[in-house]
Amino acid sequence: MSEPRVELEHEFSLDIEYNPSRWLELPPRWDTVEWQDIDVWARECAGLFWRSYGESPGEEGIAFLAGRLRRFAEAFAPEPFDTRVLLRMWEPTTMPLQVFAMVKPAQGDREETLRSIVGADDPDAVEPPVVEPFRAELLGEGLRAFRYLPQDDTSEVVAALRYAWRDEEAGADVALWTATDDTAQIIRAAPDIDELAHTVSVAVWGPAADDADVPDETL
Repeated sequence: MSEPRVELEHEFSLDIEYNPSRWLELPPRWDTVEWQDIDVWARECAGLFWRSYGESPGEEGIAFLAGRLRRFAEAFAPEPFDTRVLLRMWEPTTMPLQVFAMVKPAQGDREETLRSIVGADDPDAVEPPVVEPFRAELLGEGLRAFRYLPQDDTSEVVAALRYAWRDEEAGADVALWTATDDTAQIIRAAPDIDELAHTVSVAVWGPAADDADVPDETL
């Protein structure tokens, strides 16, 4: 479900606006001053989410959600700075869904690259992927694809939803994706992921940005 690390030709980052009542962002691997360690992050977020949900979970409820968040962070917290990972949260006892976003330097023909990013011609798909145009408010025209993939050594399948755009001005390709073996969960989350896609934009950190100590917004 994760993308390979890439060597960047430019310094990119992603801006994403999201509703904190629905989404929880995983911080980068634990070299940040914001959180002492993964356990502190997981426990504080669990407590905040339970309170925002309007219920009193008690110690066991907070520990249960904190443990779940810790496992997600251990599995998916991003290492490269050009990747961001958010969890679509529902009820505190419901399994979250991880959603990844990545920006990297644009490469090759636009249409071929976008089709490759979304897996439009994936030979391993259980059936032909459903591919359609998707216009995001900030990134413009792109592609969205839904496909089923076989799981290794089992008869189960993984449902995958992927988006891709090219920001010509920034010279960057952007991917947004999720995958899970819970098809109902991905269908439930799809409208919210569509909504999230409209808030994604690319920032380029160049000499002018360094001088001002702020990123140049390209969109």
